[in-house]
Amino acid sequence: MATQTTTQRQAAAKKAADTRKQNAAKESAAHTKASARRTSTSARKSAKTTSQAARSTSRNARSTAKQATRTAARGVDAQTTRLEAIARQAERVALIPVGAALEARDAVVDTVRTYTDSRTAKRQLDRFERRGANALRRDRQSLERTARATRRDIEQRTDGLRSGASSLVDEVRTLI
Repeated sequence: MATQTTTQRQAAAKKAADTRKQNAAKESAAHTKASARRTSTSARKSAKTTSQAARSTSRNARSTAKQATRTAARGVDAQTTRLEAIARQAERVALIPVGAALEARDAVVDTVRTYTDSRTAKRQLDRFERRGANALRRDRQSLERTARATRRDIEQRTDGLRSGASSLVDEVRTLI
């Protein structure tokens, strides 16, 4: 698996956190709706019953209001996290070309340093010469090896043809 940059890890973490927060907000919203239905039903019933039931309904209503507030806060938090993840991705898009440009600049600076100093330029050119000679020697050895193998193959085939031809000549002589 390829390693991730810090920005990629942070963006992935933000996205995962956003998903968790969105799921929590949905679950909280479902609990809030259920609580609101219970409170509404309870309120209708309590209107017909005693004042004690009305107090219980009032407590349930306050609890439902708190739950609704928490749900709204979770929804906002989830959206904030989603925006942060998008910002991380945008930052990455901006940082990649800058990094590539800096790498290219560094390569140019190194090349200029190498060839502006006569000692390092000579050393570099000698290195290129050795590398080229080694590559040619390897290629030459490979070609010679291939030529020897081909020559052996042809000789084996011609030896077989010669022996076949000589036996044929012997047969013709015996017939004549």
